[in-house]
Amino acid sequence: MIDRLSDAAIRHLQMVADVPDLTHTRYEISHPLGNGGMGTVYAARDLSLDRLVALKVVRTFAAPAGMVDRLLREARILARLEHPGIVPVHDVGALPDGRAFYTMKLVQGQRLDQYVTSATALAERLRILERLCDTLAFAHAHSVVHLDLKPTNIMVGAFGEVLVMDWGVARALDDRGDRAVIGTPGFMAPEQERGEPADQRADVFALGAILEHLVDTLPSDGKSWHQARALRAISRRATAPARDERYASVEHLGQDLASLRAGGPIAALPETWVDRAVRVAINYRVPLALVAAYLLMRIILVALAR
Repeated sequence: MIDRLSDAAIRHLQMVADVPDLTHTRYEISHPLGNGGMGTVYAARDLSLDRLVALKVVRTFAAPAGMVDRLLREARILARLEHPGIVPVHDVGALPDGRAFYTMKLVQGQRLDQYVTSATALAERLRILERLCDTLAFAHAHSVVHLDLKPTNIMVGAFGEVLVMDWGVARALDDRGDRAVIGTPGFMAPEQERGEPADQRADVFALGAILEHLVDTLPSDGKSWHQARALRAISRRATAPARDERYASVEHLGQDLASLRAGGPIAALPETWVDRAVRVAINYRVPLALVAAYLLMRIILVALAR
């Protein structure tokens, strides 16, 4: 009689079975980096070039054909998007065990949800979002939408670089294929959840949701009253339920973020003369305080001289 395997033993066997066969390839497994919806990513050494790379492989050799197609589509999308904010692909193919794989640059850094802490200043949070807007604007200009933007799919490198990861559900804007609902609740646009065609404004929605996440983790004393009001206006416009009410592009969202960081006006919050006066007073509070102190001193000196 065969004893039933323990849960730990079953997990170990699954892990062993999932390890890709790299026999007679140029790669050598170092260690696993993480699991995704369609595959596992390993740190591997490229023996030909003597460098570490990230190797993404379909999790099991018996994976459905659709999963293989998704992985290969992701590799091809990444290969056509050469941008500092997108990880470059080095190689693609099939392993000796038949599983599809591709290799890409190994990113050293932290996920956005790990990188941002209560001590991270608002200016740095806005800088990251502006870099994301730049990257997505490039992708959209090449007719590709990401469709799964969230803090865990964004990496901040050791030198401040911001990279958009996991393009597994990305689509060409003219792709009219399967409209299965794929994405992450909370960051997925309403039209995605309904299985409707999605364009660049779905990524605008996700960036707005990421902005809300970053603002929610910012201490109350980390932003002025004007900044808090502006941030609410930007996130509301970016995450509007109706796509026509959102920013028309990530460039427009990025412009508002850059203007807010520089202390300027934003399109999402039309200014009255009072708003402008408050904003100018906040931006130039130090020189205004010096002028006020100087005038007060002159008044005092004049009064004493009488």
